[in-house]
Amino acid sequence: MKNVTDSFVSLSHWPSAGSFGFNTDILATNPINLSVVLGVLIFFGKGVCVSDLLDNRKQRILSTIRNSEELRGGAVEQLEKARARLRKVEMEADEYRVNGYSEIEREKMNLINATDEILERLENYKNETIHFEQQRAINQVRQRVFQQALQGALGTLKSCLNSELHLRTVSANIGTLGAMNMKEITD
Repeated sequence: MKNVTDSFVSLSHWPSAGSFGFNTDILATNPINLSVVLGVLIFFGKGVCVSDLLDNRKQRILSTIRNSEELRGGAVEQLEKARARLRKVEMEADEYRVNGYSEIEREKMNLINATDEILERLENYKNETIHFEQQRAINQVRQRVFQQALQGALGTLKSCLNSELHLRTVSANIGTLGAMNMKEITD
């Protein structure tokens, strides 16, 4: 303690003769520096009240907290709205998915049924075409057989018939046809 008081007392003993130097005694210079800093703060800080500065800082912090709380409340409200919309959209998506699957199944069954009907009609058409072609082939064979038989009969008749036999056959056929016509007329 003696050093501190000696520092203040020794100020008067310093020579003012123009020499400037550093005091390297830490214990002696720190209290002097602190006293100078406190003196300057007290002299220049008379109009500034630390409690006013703290109150202003406190008010800014409180207003920032209130603003943050309001923003948080708005964000929570928006989050709840977004969650509600998400639930609604998920329900609609599930509904569309279920309806879509049932619609797909219904369309699939309709397509299968339509394809089955088309296949059945094609099968019927094929069978009709085969039957028609068979009948046409049978008719062509019949015509050829009939033509060949007729040509054979004509050839046989030409070789076997002479003109007298030919006239008798034609007369007999005319008589038969005439008798049939008479019978039809009387009926």
